[in-house]
Amino acid sequence: MIQGHGDDLYRYEGITSNFSTNIFGHADLSGLKRHLASRLDVIASYPEPEPYTLERMLAQGMGISPDNVMVTNGATEAIYLIAQAFSHCRPVVHEPTFSEYASAAAGCQGARELHFICNPNNPTGTVLELSFSDDALYVVDQAYENYTLCPLLNDADTVKQSNVMLLHSMTKQYCIPGLRLGYVTASETIIGLLRNYRQPWSVNALAIEAGRYLLEHGIPNFPDLHNYLLETSRLRQLLNAIPGVTMLPTDTTFMLGTIKGATAARLKTWLAEKHGMLIRDAANFKGLSPHHFRVATQLPDENDRLAEAIQQFMNEQ
Repeated sequence: MIQGHGDDLYRYEGITSNFSTNIFGHADLSGLKRHLASRLDVIASYPEPEPYTLERMLAQGMGISPDNVMVTNGATEAIYLIAQAFSHCRPVVHEPTFSEYASAAAGCQGARELHFICNPNNPTGTVLELSFSDDALYVVDQAYENYTLCPLLNDADTVKQSNVMLLHSMTKQYCIPGLRLGYVTASETIIGLLRNYRQPWSVNALAIEAGRYLLEHGIPNFPDLHNYLLETSRLRQLLNAIPGVTMLPTDTTFMLGTIKGATAARLKTWLAEKHGMLIRDAANFKGLSPHHFRVATQLPDENDRLAEAIQQFMNEQ
């Protein structure tokens, strides 16, 4: 597992605007917090060895069988379980993308291909039209599905295919990165295989409580996606107007860019220390350079301040 993910807020003090994680940072979690506070007694007992209750709730909402769903400790656990279960396959990772695919599948080898596809892709924000070959296996990670209006795969169709696994992230959907919750949907045969590799109690009791609450209640104040994408376009225009900064097109609410005359690491440190803003240094994505960085759209006034701060940084170079 690599250490260079985004949202390394724990490394800094005084951060007031976090652009480094690909989720909306202002969702109202007060209802969830009150619910978890009222359910703290669950920590005195073991959780379900496998989160059966949450899996049944998810399956019912998707109109599929619980045998087609496996809840995991974040989508990342699902990635590692898949790599274990299919270690006899040769991994194919389409770069640049989420680095954990290559890390999880580092020891995998064999004749059959195991494709890892992040869609929408991190860090580019682009969405692909997918097609599948019968002689390969496919892991489609839709962790950022709630941040795009582009058509994506659906679970009811996916579980009918014998060679496709679909990953979801409740962490991203409900803006709860500190509570690790994800799930994978696939054929009953694949889910049965993955269950053989999962450690018992990998999803803790509070995370299960959170998942059940969120499926019933959701979270308020998540932006209207159409307007959120319009604000993303506005932020991209603001940043592209700065000489030396180039932001690439995106289908989501986060975007990848480059900066001339300085490294992304230097820009990140300067923004954190001078303005209390955190961005993602994207240099550790395979195929990218020390000049690549990623930002996720936040509130309009925060986006304005980010553009002003980066303009100031460039003026000082």
